[in-house]
Amino acid sequence: MRSLIVVPTYNEIENLESLVQSVLKASPEEADMLIVDDNSPDGTGQLADRLASQLPRVHVLHRSGKLGLGTAYVGGFRWGLERDYEALIEMDADFSHDPKYLPTMIEKLANFDVVIGSRYVDGGGTVNWGLGRRLLSRAGSFYARLILGASIRDFTGGFNGWRRKVLETVDLHTLRSDGYSFQIELKYRAFLKGFRITEFPIVFADRTVGRSKMNRRIIFEALLRVWGFRFHRFR
Repeated sequence: MRSLIVVPTYNEIENLESLVQSVLKASPEEADMLIVDDNSPDGTGQLADRLASQLPRVHVLHRSGKLGLGTAYVGGFRWGLERDYEALIEMDADFSHDPKYLPTMIEKLANFDVVIGSRYVDGGGTVNWGLGRRLLSRAGSFYARLILGASIRDFTGGFNGWRRKVLETVDLHTLRSDGYSFQIELKYRAFLKGFRITEFPIVFADRTVGRSKMNRRIIFEALLRVWGFRFHRFR
């Protein structure tokens, strides 16, 4: 299956080169990588261009500024759909999502429409997280599952694979959320459309280089938006 791995970046120059090498090594030859850079002031975009000039499987999409994680993924998805990729995968740039899981993700996309790398199914988990963050993350997914009536265990996770027909069906241009809530909304739309969704266990490791862009305010704002998703007509 011809796949595109979409990786948004903002100030990830310390991680990018090693991540690119790890992704290319772990994934099949049919998988390419798209770096979506939001005009990182640390030079991430320029490094991405250099890597793309050396590695045929690496591509770069530049954006004018820090426009948000959700719009970065939508831009990357549209780029891939225009170039006839059959599957599109989203993952972080900070090694929180281990590239070793990519072969499993791509293999499962042959039989499912949506594949979620899940921290909250048997065998999944997190490392280097404090108790407060673990409780907040688990509670967030449980809360979304309860309000939305979907059996997805890891609603908020960002390591996900999508068949192109899903992204063509869920009306990407009408997505109403960004950041943390983007993951909830997109999964919920796929659920409402009746697509085949599966989860497989991953271990999520907190970043060791750079600073996390996630905070409690972003999480609470996302959870408030769940009610809007529940009562909005996506069908």
